[in-house]
Amino acid sequence: MGMEYVYGALLLHKAGKKVDESALSKVLESAGVKPDVAMTKAVVASLDGVDIDKAIKEAAVQQVAVAAAPAAGEKKEAKPEAKKEDEKKSAEEAAAGLSALFG
Repeated sequence: MGMEYVYGALLLHKAGKKVDESALSKVLESAGVKPDVAMTKAVVASLDGVDIDKAIKEAAVQQVAVAAAPAAGEKKEAKPEAKKEDEKKSAEEAAAGLSALFG
């Protein structure tokens, strides 16, 4: 779905206008976009019965959760790197011990 159609529908909703095919087409045309009739119908049909304000709030909460996830992932990544360094040191110590035996 083209984002310009979604933006147009959101603009209509924010302005308190009914989101229908005619209004959405006019918004797109005023923005210099030649509206696709099938796409306009699809967007309007997909928004039928949707509480747009509720959908916007839910999307905002999901974005916050997604933004928080990488921060938690970064902490987890630090531990494996520290573990790798410990394993490397242990391997070096073992190698040094073996070389002392045969050295």
